[in-house]
Amino acid sequence: MAHKKGSGSSRNGRDSIGRRLGIKIYGNQYVNSGNIIIRQRGTKHHPGKNVRIGKDHTLYAIKNGYVCFKKVKKNKSIVSVVDTKIKTG
Repeated sequence: MAHKKGSGSSRNGRDSIGRRLGIKIYGNQYVNSGNIIIRQRGTKHHPGKNVRIGKDHTLYAIKNGYVCFKKVKKNKSIVSVVDTKIKTG
């Protein structure tokens, strides 16, 4: 009895497309009201000032301004939208 499948049919032709998750607008970048800042599964990033969370945990801006990330715990951060750029360095 043969242990190989005969002629042609591939067994591993299934692969799902990527979900396009991640940060869409980074820190100190300007954002308009309604723009998506982060697409995520679960709440790795939490909404702060002038940011709301959608039913699929997407974070989006509700006011115009600059994106600000603040680290809270090991794997958690708060995302806010502020009026002025944050000076770095």
